[in-house]
Amino acid sequence: MTMSTDRTWPLPKHPWVMRMTWSELLFAHWSVDPKYLAALLPEGLTLDTREGKAWIGVVPFLMSSVAPRCLPTLPRISRFLELNVRTYVTYQDKPGVWFYSLDAASRIAVRLARATFNLPYMDATMSLVRNDALTINYQSDRTHRGEPPAKFDASYQPSGETFYAQPGTLEHWLTARYCLYSADRKGNLYRGEIDHDPWTLSRATATLRQNTMCKPLNLELIDQPHLLFAQPMTVRAWMAMRCN
Repeated sequence: MTMSTDRTWPLPKHPWVMRMTWSELLFAHWSVDPKYLAALLPEGLTLDTREGKAWIGVVPFLMSSVAPRCLPTLPRISRFLELNVRTYVTYQDKPGVWFYSLDAASRIAVRLARATFNLPYMDATMSLVRNDALTINYQSDRTHRGEPPAKFDASYQPSGETFYAQPGTLEHWLTARYCLYSADRKGNLYRGEIDHDPWTLSRATATLRQNTMCKPLNLELIDQPHLLFAQPMTVRAWMAMRCN
């Protein structure tokens, strides 16, 4: 397996454990007061900022071909919709992603991810419908017991030519992230490495009919978001390892 050209550190020496494909993916980002987001992170993680701004993302997509290494895909857990709310952090000079929530339309996947990766996955009723060759209609309604409600209802589509984000650009800073961070109930930090080719991106347009995904964080996203549409991506993931 070759190293992605976007990576800034080597691949883990131990084998990856999971493969998957991400498609129909929209990166919707809003700039947010760094002080507010920093206060929502666990001790030890540093909020990553660009030109003094922090960013929060709402990212809907389709997960498919999900399977452990060397095993076939399995019914009910290998294909499902997912919608995450995220920001960007660093630890030991490795920039990554911190997830505030990950809604998914698979009860089995939600419970496996919570137990294995210490990630805040949540049950949701979700749908994805294409009404023409380009436009995606995406809906999500969180149903997880004991978690605050959150809804997303939008139509989005790519606009313009595809491109690879260049180092130094905002698009590259937002998307070239090759690990995630999580924390267990004791506050221990974990890093989960991923690897994939550089994103094939395009500008996007979207109609956001409802978006309360950040309401549980007491954030109201009222400005126009920065939008990117991504072409399908095959991803390999490593087991999360404790990093503190």
